[in-house]
Amino acid sequence: MRVYTHDLGVYDKCCVSRLEKGGEMESTYLQKHLGTCLTQGLAEVARIRPVDPIEYLALWIYKYKENVTMEQLRQKEMANLERERELAEIEQEMMERLKAEELLFQQQQLAFQLELEMQEKERQRIEELQRAQEQLEKEMRMNMENIAKSEDSSHAEDVTSDSGKTLAEISDRYGAPNLSRVEELDEPMLSDVALNIDQDL
Repeated sequence: MRVYTHDLGVYDKCCVSRLEKGGEMESTYLQKHLGTCLTQGLAEVARIRPVDPIEYLALWIYKYKENVTMEQLRQKEMANLERERELAEIEQEMMERLKAEELLFQQQQLAFQLELEMQEKERQRIEELQRAQEQLEKEMRMNMENIAKSEDSSHAEDVTSDSGKTLAEISDRYGAPNLSRVEELDEPMLSDVALNIDQDL
């Protein structure tokens, strides 16, 4: 097995080959997951210059991990709160929409009920007018019948009063022709005259 020396230490041939081939991939991975953490940690170590920099860096990375986890939890809670707020707003909008629809329905029901009441009042008014008209027509018929009856009775009285009068009395009325009066003879007188004539013969 061949061993290569390098500034970083002694590596196996396969390790060096893997670093050469996958170095770009691994650097991307390290940059993605440790780049910010290590950069900030090393800068903090350089600033503080602790007695044991490795232990300080390890504790700093552990604290960094806690801070990142807490930040992720906080962001998750904020996202949950935002989602809950949006859901609450949607629910509030739905409640307001339901209330508005219920109010509109109640107004429509009230308008419908008022319309029915108006129709009922109009129907009652028409019925009252019809009854009043029928009553008036009935009274008019009764009046006409009474007038006709009174006219018939007065005509009958005139006829009965005229039937007892002689032709001469009837002719004395205004507008009647002027007839000469004829005196009626008693029957016994006629018979006596007739007997006297017979005896002469």
